[in-house]
Amino acid sequence: MTRWTPRLDGGRPSGKPCSHTWTADPAPLGATCPACAARGRAPGDLLLCLTCAHVGCSDSSPGAHATAHFEADGHPVVRSLARDGGWAWCYEDEVYLDPLDEPAPRSAPRGPESVWDYPRPPALSPDDRVVVVECAGRVVAESRRTIRVLETSHPPVFYVPPQDVRTDLLFPAAGRTWCEWKGAARYWDVVVGDDVRARAAWTYPRPEPAYAALTAFFAFYPSRVDRCTVAGDVVTAQEGDFYGGWITPEVRGPFKGAPGTRLW
Repeated sequence: MTRWTPRLDGGRPSGKPCSHTWTADPAPLGATCPACAARGRAPGDLLLCLTCAHVGCSDSSPGAHATAHFEADGHPVVRSLARDGGWAWCYEDEVYLDPLDEPAPRSAPRGPESVWDYPRPPALSPDDRVVVVECAGRVVAESRRTIRVLETSHPPVFYVPPQDVRTDLLFPAAGRTWCEWKGAARYWDVVVGDDVRARAAWTYPRPEPAYAALTAFFAFYPSRVDRCTVAGDVVTAQEGDFYGGWITPEVRGPFKGAPGTRLW
């Protein structure tokens, strides 16, 4: 992982930080810009997408090269591959980024967790692993400051702060549900172009006092988006239409949600 800091003269006033300052640093998928290669032209400075490792040149013409990749996939941060580079650019926040000198802390290895050791009422547990939610070719959420909700018999649910969510892709959905612990939940459709994922996310606008830390945070059903990852590990969705638990490698069942487990 790489940690970045916005340049004070990089197009954004001091004191308004970029929301994508933690990134992976993948190996490039190619050695040149595919758009330039297709036209038989020499590319400009190459930029590496720090979400999927796509390589494109820095030609900023509308709809061209690295810019086109961001417009199509929504991956926000690219890093310069120039020999004297080292900087990055965030398309979403329109700011240059420079690497911080200190190395990014790595999440400690997680030992096995049984969902039957989780409490009821549920517990809240801050989590610093990189969480990414992808849908219809876009990164809908990306965060290192989530909160896990841990409840007996359920895989954890990851709640993402609104600052780390593409809220422009979320639209209010019909219906409400009630949790005996957290209160009234509101649902959201994830909409990317013509692709609509109905009720793929939910929030607690006014949770009960014990769960006030979740106010306005977004949770996502892994089964209703294309992919969720935690520290690079692909999440398995909890069974059942109602439940939204995230099964990561350290979590052990059996899990509520499968047929015959509704009353667990």
